[in-house]
Amino acid sequence: MRLISWNVQWGRGARGDVSLPRMLSEARRLADFDVLCMQEVTRGFNVLAGHPGDDQFAELADELPGFTVLDAIGADLAPLKLDGPSAPRRQFGNALATRLPVERVLRHSLPWPADPEAPSMQRVALEAVLRAPSGPLRVIVTHLEFYSLPQRLAQVDALRRLQQEAAAHAARPAPAENAIGPFVDTARPVSAIVCGDFNSAYGSDAYRRMLAPLDGSPSLIDAWTTLHPGATPPPTAGVYDTEQWQDGPLSCDFVFVTEDLRGRLRSCEIDGATRASDHQPIVLEID
Repeated sequence: MRLISWNVQWGRGARGDVSLPRMLSEARRLADFDVLCMQEVTRGFNVLAGHPGDDQFAELADELPGFTVLDAIGADLAPLKLDGPSAPRRQFGNALATRLPVERVLRHSLPWPADPEAPSMQRVALEAVLRAPSGPLRVIVTHLEFYSLPQRLAQVDALRRLQQEAAAHAARPAPAENAIGPFVDTARPVSAIVCGDFNSAYGSDAYRRMLAPLDGSPSLIDAWTTLHPGATPPPTAGVYDTEQWQDGPLSCDFVFVTEDLRGRLRSCEIDGATRASDHQPIVLEID
């Protein structure tokens, strides 16, 4: 199974122009992907730099025939007054596109504790249980808060609790009420990939907290550092877009996997060539 995780900045390239088709072309160049996890996908937010289309989730579905495109909205805001009453809501969040069968989808709003010292927005984690070639697997794509460290740390703690919750469901599932209703079997696979833009530097407090031991569940490991022991990951943001990243490049995008998947990791690489976003994509291959 090949997975790409990428903060696509609504398809805005390092030169400032927006093109989701260009971004998808670059993704296809990197891998014949089974799963594409994206952050910063928009709907009704054409006031953003470069003017993205009205519904990028629909645009992704049109561009990826044969794929299921899932969305999870973090920020969900009323239209601007200048847009008029019939304008769509302004939505900003994550997307997951996959050609694998999707068994279950969960959308988790992440904590948003008050922090009067920093601008912030509601964040979300999108979870899909996929029927991967080697068995069911949970894939979670997320995007943590940029400005507020207390919020980032709270969101990391929430992701860790979600993994413990899934492990508990895996160990003690409840049967379905019946074959047709919404009260389904609660079993969830313990094995998981958690990827995205963590807005946390490699080695930071938030990064280290993601890797701390978990009670009742396999712990999370960094797929890139596991496959490149002793190496420091290259930067994943601000490599080419120096206007937005005036403090210099940063390694803040990661693919974490549960410890039980260590032996199934085949490759994990950060592409440093593409300029289709202000972030660089990560490509994971796993048995």
